Amino acid sequence: MFGDPKKKALEKFRKEIRTGIYAYLVLSLLKKEKTHGYALKKALEDLSDGKFVPGESTLYGILKTLEKYRLIQGGWIEVGGRARKYYEITQTGKEVLEELRREIELIKEVLEKDF
Repeated sequence: MFGDPKKKALEKFRKEIRTGIYAYLVLSLLKKEKTHGYALKKALEDLSDGKFVPGESTLYGILKTLEKYRLIQGGWIEVGGRARKYYEITQTGKEVLEELRREIELIKEVLEKDF
């Protein structure tokens, strides 16, 4: 393995943690309203003051995965003469979101312990 092992490890684990959290946040946002990818990215920017925002390829990869597992569904809508793919959460997505919410509460409890 070439390069700085610390840098490589941080990059790998940050990516894994962030991808899961981004998926959770996307589901949470879609539970509130049907929207398109750019609006999701903008909402994540607003939520985190620009500090926790996925790249475009990461976001669309997450949306594709969520669709694959039928947690969301997308459909094309023309808005202002431009086609946009809008996403909405499915019933399965709502159920998974609730399970993930409980998992995140457990993780928060563990991380808040003094160890």
